[in-house]
Amino acid sequence: MIEDKFDAIVVGAGASGNACAYTMAKLGLKVLQLERGEYPGSKNVQGAILYADALEKIIPDFRDDAPLERHIIEQRQWTMTETSHVGMHYRDDSFNEERPNRYTIVRAQFDKWFSRKVRDAGVTLLCETTVTELLRDGQGKVIGVRTDRADGLAYANVVVLAEGVNGLVGERSGLRPVVTPESVALAVKEMHFLPREVIDERFNLKGNEGVVIEAMGTITNGMTGTAFLYTNGESISVGIGCIVSDFEGTGQTPYGLLEAFKNHPSIKPLLAGSECKEYAAHLIPEGGYNSIPQLYGDGWVVVGDAGQFVNAVHREGSNLAMTTGRIAGETISWLKTRRDPATAANLTEYQRRLETSFVMKDLKKYKNIPDFLHKSGAHVFTLYPRLIAQAAQTWFRVDGKDKRAKEVEIFNSFRKGRSLPGLLGDAFKLARAWR
Repeated sequence: MIEDKFDAIVVGAGASGNACAYTMAKLGLKVLQLERGEYPGSKNVQGAILYADALEKIIPDFRDDAPLERHIIEQRQWTMTETSHVGMHYRDDSFNEERPNRYTIVRAQFDKWFSRKVRDAGVTLLCETTVTELLRDGQGKVIGVRTDRADGLAYANVVVLAEGVNGLVGERSGLRPVVTPESVALAVKEMHFLPREVIDERFNLKGNEGVVIEAMGTITNGMTGTAFLYTNGESISVGIGCIVSDFEGTGQTPYGLLEAFKNHPSIKPLLAGSECKEYAAHLIPEGGYNSIPQLYGDGWVVVGDAGQFVNAVHREGSNLAMTTGRIAGETISWLKTRRDPATAANLTEYQRRLETSFVMKDLKKYKNIPDFLHKSGAHVFTLYPRLIAQAAQTWFRVDGKDKRAKEVEIFNSFRKGRSLPGLLGDAFKLARAWR
C-alpha cells in the first residue's frame, strides 16, 4: 500500500486539483495527490488566461513568484468573415493597477509553480500514477483508489475527482455518464515566438501589458466554436476550437481550421516572422449547466472540468476550476473539523456552497445558450457575421450614395438574408437564452 490512510486523495494535478489539495493541506489535512502525467503541466503546453480573483482567494501573495506572462489591459471581440473582421475593443489604462485582474500564462510553467506550492503545503504528490478504479466498502462508499503502481492501493476518507473533462475514473466507476460529443469542444493551440519588442509594437503595448483577441464567425465554417489570440511575454498563443459533434458531422479537421485562421488577413500580420515551437490539442467542456453530472456521493466529490465547470459564453474556465477545487477543499476540511464522515448526506454541503457561488449562478444564467447555438449555429457563425460585415462595408464606403439610401440597403440585406420574422425570432430566442 502507498500509505495506511489519508484524509483525502485528489486525482489530478491541474488547476482544480491543485486548488483543492492546497486548500486542504493548509487547513491541516493529510492529502495524497495522484497525477498520470510525467509532471504537473506536462499535458498543458499551451497559453491560457489566469483570473486573479480566484487564485488570490487560495494564495493571496501569488504575484510574488508565480510565472505570469502579461497582465491584460485590452480585450478585443471580433466577428469575422473570410476577408474582414468587425470588432469591439475595450482598453483601459486603469488595468495597469498594482494588483491586475487578469494575466496571460503558459500552463506548463504555471502548473509546475502551483504544484510546488501544493507540495510545500505538505501534500504528497505521485506523478506517472494512473488511478484504475475506486475502492469501495461493503456499503458502496468510496474509501480509496487502486493505481497502476506496484504498491497500488491508497485509502482515504474522501476522493476528489479532478481528472478533467475526459477523465475515465468517474465514468468507469459509474459516478458520471460518458461525455457526449455535443457537450465537449476540441481545441487546438500553437505557441508562436517573437521578440518582446515586436509584440509590444504590433499590439501597442509597453512593459508587461497584454492583449486578448477572441473571435467567432465564418472562421469555424458553420460549426459552433471560437478562436483566440493571447499575447505572452515573448510569444503569442493562437488557437481555435469547435464542438466535437460538429467535427464528426462535417469531417473537417481542427488543424485545418487553425491554419486558415492563422492565414486570415486580420491575423497573419500579427504572427508574421514568428516561429511556432509548440502545438497542443485538448478537450474543453462546453455543455454548461445542463451537462453538470452528479457532483458528490458517498466518499467522493467532483471538481473542475470533470464537473463541466466552464462558462463558454465568457470563455472562463480556470477561475471556475480553482473555485470549485477550493470550495470542495473547504467543505471536506469543515466536515473533518466537525468529525462528520464524508457521506453523500454530509457532502451536500459542497453542492450548497457551489449554489451560492458565482460558478453556479453564471452557469444557470446561460444554461440555455448551448441549445440555442446547436439549433441556430449556422446563422450565428455564418450568416450574421457576413451580414454585419456587409453592413459595415456599405456604411463606411464613400461612393456617392446618400446615407438614407445606405440605411435602406443595409436593412434590406438583413431582411433578404434572414427575413424579418427570422430576425425577430432569433433575437427573441437569444434574449430568452441569455437571461
